[in-house]
Formats: sequence, C-alpha cells, structure tokens
Amino acid sequence: MAESYVSTTNACKLCTPLGAALAFKGVQGAVPFLHGSQGCATYMRRYVISHFREPVDIASSALGEKHAVYGGGPNLKQGILNVMKKYSPALVGVASTCLTETIGDDVPMLLAEFRREFSDLNPPELVHVSTPSYMGTHTDGWRNTVLSLTRQLCTETSQANETVNVFPTLCSCEDLRIFKAMFREYGLTPVILPDYSDTLDGPALAEYEPIPAGGTPIAAIKAMSGATASLDLGRCLPKDTAGADLETRFGVDNLRLGMPMGLRESDAMHHALSRISGKDMPKHIVQQRGRLVDALVDGHKYVSGARAVVYGEEDLVAGLASFLTEVGIDVVLAATGSEKCGLDSAVREVTEDLGRVETEVRMGVDFHEIAERAGQLKPDLLVGHSKGYRYAREWNIPLVRVGFPVHDRFGAQRIATLGYTGAQQMFDRIVNAVLDKRQADSPVGYGYQ
Repeated sequence: MAESYVSTTNACKLCTPLGAALAFKGVQGAVPFLHGSQGCATYMRRYVISHFREPVDIASSALGEKHAVYGGGPNLKQGILNVMKKYSPALVGVASTCLTETIGDDVPMLLAEFRREFSDLNPPELVHVSTPSYMGTHTDGWRNTVLSLTRQLCTETSQANETVNVFPTLCSCEDLRIFKAMFREYGLTPVILPDYSDTLDGPALAEYEPIPAGGTPIAAIKAMSGATASLDLGRCLPKDTAGADLETRFGVDNLRLGMPMGLRESDAMHHALSRISGKDMPKHIVQQRGRLVDALVDGHKYVSGARAVVYGEEDLVAGLASFLTEVGIDVVLAATGSEKCGLDSAVREVTEDLGRVETEVRMGVDFHEIAERAGQLKPDLLVGHSKGYRYAREWNIPLVRVGFPVHDRFGAQRIATLGYTGAQQMFDRIVNAVLDKRQADSPVGYGYQ
C-alpha cells in the first residue's frame, strides 16, 4: 500500500509571485507590484533582501477581508497611483497572488480600465502575470513573468538589429556578469531578460535610489522581435517560453541550451556563440577552458567517488548534476520542489554517458521527503541552498551553498556557477569542502612537511 501524503513539512520551493518579483527587478525602471495581501510582499522582501543584501521595495495592493468579498480592483488602481507618485516608474509589474486568483479578480481588465481612467497622467507600462502559488513554484513565476514581458511589450516587428536575446533561468548577479563578458568576447551584444546584476548588487551610494539603476531597458525588450537570435537556457523548460514566443510571432531563431554549468554544457554554449557570431572561440576563453581542465585533473583524486545529493530549482539541479558527474562525483539524488518539470529526463541526458551510478530523481518533494531518502543513501556532501543546512549538520557532511536562497552566508549574489570561470570556482569550493571535512575528522588535523 502506497504511503499517504499528508502535508508539506519544509518546502523545497518558494512562492510563485516571488519569482515574478525577482524577474521584474531585472527590468530598468520597474517596480514589482503584488496584487494581494500586505503579508505576501513583506515575506518576499525578507527573502530577497537576506539573499542579495540590498534594499528591495515590492509594492502591494494590501487587500483585507473586505476585498476578499467585494474584489480588489479599487485597491489595485489606488496602489498603482501611489507607486506612480512615489517612484515615477517606467514599468509596474503586477503579479497576482493566491487571494486574488481565488476571488477571481480580472487583472487584465482592471489594468485596461486604469489606462483609460488615468490616461491624462501618462501611466507607465503595465505588465501583468498570473502567479498563484497553488499552481507552481518561484521558478514558474520567473518564467511566466519573462514570457509576459515579451508578449505584452513586443507587440510589433522591430527593425532588424544585431542583438542576441538571452533568457536565463534564476542565477546569481555574478553569473549575469559572466554572461555579458562571454558575449563580448565574441563581439555580440546580448539583451539579457531579466538583468538584475546591478539592481540587486549595486554600489554604495551617497543618496538612496528608490529604483536602483540598471536592468534591461524597456526599449531593448521591445526590440527583441528584431534580434539576430534568442537563447532559451535550461534543460527543464516548458514549450511555451519567451524565446519560443518570439520565434512563433516574429521568426527570431531560438536555440535551446542547458545552463552552461561545467565543461560540456559550457562547450555547447560557446559552440552556439561561435555559430551566431561566425568567430572561433577567442584565445582568452580557450585559456579559461584549459585552466578548468587542468584543475579537474589536479582535483579529481579528492572527489572521485564522493556521493552527492543535489536540490533546488530544476534547471540548477540539472546543471549541477551534469557538472558533478563529469568531475567524478556520484549524484545519488537530484531533487526539486517543482512537479512534472522534466528533471528526470534532463538528469538522465547529462549523466548517462559518464555516471557510475544511476541518479535517483525526485520531483514535487519537500525537504522532509528529501532528507528521509537522502539519509538512506548516505551522501558525502549536499549541494544546494541554505535550507539544507540542518540536514548537513545532522549528518555531519559539508553543504556547498548555491542557488536561491542563501541566507546564512555572505556574498550569495556573487556565487559564480556559469561558464568555465564559474565551473572553476564551483570546483574549488567543492574540493575544499571535501578537504575541510577530512581535516576536521582527522585526529591529527593537518600538517605539511
């Protein structure tokens, strides 16, 4: 008899509108706006701020019990007016929540009414996205928001341009900077959506900026319909993505690649950039690749045969499974809170030619279930975000922190994972975590004669 499922104990996912808020933070001049209760915005600000260590404003329509009965339209309109008065935004990104989806607020209709009623105020761009948390994860909120941005802002064919659209899955600010540097090496101009490399990791300023500088310009988003190509990054993507949307409506060639984690996935990324640019891999990049290969040879003896449990967003997990397998680590469990996301086939594709053990893949699970199974598999290390700490502590094994959220360490927004340089840094961290564990367990510690 199958074990009955009771409830979520410790979710391996976050709220859908939180992903939307993060994506909107990557648009220049944008203010994320949650149509729902004040508590939703407060909860999400707490998570984002503790990870990125930056002040983050997320507006809210602040619905109460009355609005759950009579509808939240008036609060939504007044909230947008308040945001316009306080921030003068170029775009307000309106994400729905469980409450407003349940009561049935027609957000597109309400925003259309707002545009008509307040046309004399020259309202900002208004982009809406449906993000009830009972129908997805923060990854779904992220993807749906990026798709909504292209669908609602790219409404006509733009003049052909030399840019390349890049649609990454959730990654660090440092990884976005790695993307930009990577494209520059090939003489390409990327338009990354979203790009929060500055808005969520900015410099210290003498004066507080209500809307931090940076982000993908709205004009650049509208011009995506005339780009040379699009790159949809992630092995667990749904069919309906921003890249697919632009290809269907405007004929922009769309390439689907895994997130460039490790040697093989980074090779595939650079092959695509060479094809788009017509240029061979630059010497500087060849040297980066060579240094990574040298490091893998030097460090292989320390990690070969180690058993790892990997968890987090599905595309991060797929990328990490690929990378860990190619450096000789056995991924015994790959887990995500997302359901029916294709992680099983993605992990199989990136591990079957190198893996010595068959990776067990679990989707739609919480940490209680992950811990229950991982305890039986006896891993040597965990790789994922901060929520795995209590289990790493209980099992006395290292936790290599990566992904979102990382609350209990400093510099989470600068953790690099992508490209050859990101893989180099990740490998160094993993090897050193293993060495640190060996030294800590040794009765004599460490000495070098």
